[in-house]
Amino acid sequence: MKPGCTVIGIVYAKPGKREELLKILKGFVAPTRAEPGCIEYHVHHDDEDPNLFMFYENWRSRRDLEEHLEKPHLAVLRERADELLGRPVEVRFYTMHSPFDR
Repeated sequence: MKPGCTVIGIVYAKPGKREELLKILKGFVAPTRAEPGCIEYHVHHDDEDPNLFMFYENWRSRRDLEEHLEKPHLAVLRERADELLGRPVEVRFYTMHSPFDR
């Protein structure tokens, strides 16, 4: 299935909060991948800045993504953003033009 919506999200941990934030971010993976509209969902960290995390997500549609953003398992990050995040979350939306072959 070719994604209808691709997302790149950038999250920065506050100094000293990396491990706690990483645990939360890793906790998003299984429930998110179980959502019917999720095609791919990956969490990465930057090799030069370990406090910088990147999400690469492919969704069936923008609507599926919007429904995902309201899921209860994401609430912990919204509730603790001031404590854990060094900057606001950055999100960019993309449309895929290359073939999606697996």
